[in-house]
Amino acid sequence: MTNIDVNTLKVGDSFSQPVFIDSANVFVPANVPLKKKDIERLSRWGIKAVSTEGELVTEKKGAAKEAPVAAEKAAATAAATAGVSFVEYMDSPVQQEVHKVYKKLIERMHAIQSDVKEQKQVENSVVNKVVDSLQDLMTKHRDDLIQLVFFALPGENAMANDAINAAILANIIGTGMDMVAHKRTQLVTGALLHDIGMLRVPAAIREKTGKLEAEELNKMRSHTVYSYRIVTRELGYPEEIGLAALQHHERWDGEGYPKKLSGKQITLYPRIVAVVDAFQAMISQRTYRDSMIGYTAMRSILSDNGRRFDPEILRVFIRCMGIYPLGSIVLLSTSCIGRVIENNPEAPMRPRIKLIIDKDGTMLDNDTAAIIDLDKEKKVFIAKAVDPKGLVKSP
Repeated sequence: MTNIDVNTLKVGDSFSQPVFIDSANVFVPANVPLKKKDIERLSRWGIKAVSTEGELVTEKKGAAKEAPVAAEKAAATAAATAGVSFVEYMDSPVQQEVHKVYKKLIERMHAIQSDVKEQKQVENSVVNKVVDSLQDLMTKHRDDLIQLVFFALPGENAMANDAINAAILANIIGTGMDMVAHKRTQLVTGALLHDIGMLRVPAAIREKTGKLEAEELNKMRSHTVYSYRIVTRELGYPEEIGLAALQHHERWDGEGYPKKLSGKQITLYPRIVAVVDAFQAMISQRTYRDSMIGYTAMRSILSDNGRRFDPEILRVFIRCMGIYPLGSIVLLSTSCIGRVIENNPEAPMRPRIKLIIDKDGTMLDNDTAAIIDLDKEKKVFIAKAVDPKGLVKSP
């Protein structure tokens, strides 16, 4: 890992591997150019150096990129003019109903978290009902829930939102590993509760926008121990579920916390939750940085190289989710913009795409828009992933 003096960073710099603020927080993923506001944030936070295992990349600029960029801007203008939210645009009546149930689960989880925060007694049967409802919804509407993880706008209950999303992603991995039903239920419960101990960390530390001092960082890291105690002592769950909370910040290379365990010294559930927690953090808005789009987060996870995550679990995650996760908005080489509707495990860079906006920037009708199978249309390819937030009219 190479340390880089913040004063040497320039707008437009990008690196072949992710750049980290510290061992736990990605500042920018691999091959993503730095913006002026990124560098200004580092100065504002008092951060003197960042680190990466990659090398400085100089992007080659050429006329070939100008057309797609122009098309993307035209598409954004068309979407803004129409006042279209891409979450709403994707919603069928069934998806709208799934969205309602999803929001109710978040509300129920928020109520559980509020009681834990106030140190009221919580029966694990209440948590079990959330887990059962979520697993039932996953069985019937897996693909719809994946899209909500990426594109449903978080409300006031961000922590509950993160907990539900973590449980959804853990369920996907557990299913992909052919985990037996009761083990998958334990995994989902552990993922749902893995950060519950954050409620015992002072809000001033949890919500701080600047760099944490050493003492504050230690208090923040204590959330894994608090989570373990809440899960096993207050909620009465077995050790396996408690360890999902206690060990989810341990690292495959032994550089994590609280005990610097490595490899398979870390039990299975927390090795899965570690991937889920990191990915969920990347695609969610945080006080110290903007959220990443699904493709960028997936690229960052893939570049781990056995440092933080179990490589086998990463392989399962990528196989289940795809390089471009379901619902991802992408710009095609034809200058059209579309949405990923089906992944191709044999060729993850060539999913099936439903067009949203044509090459002229015209919004297409959702019911009649063409579907392109990139595995068959060999001359068409994905030019880049598009952040859907840039294609939504501000209220």
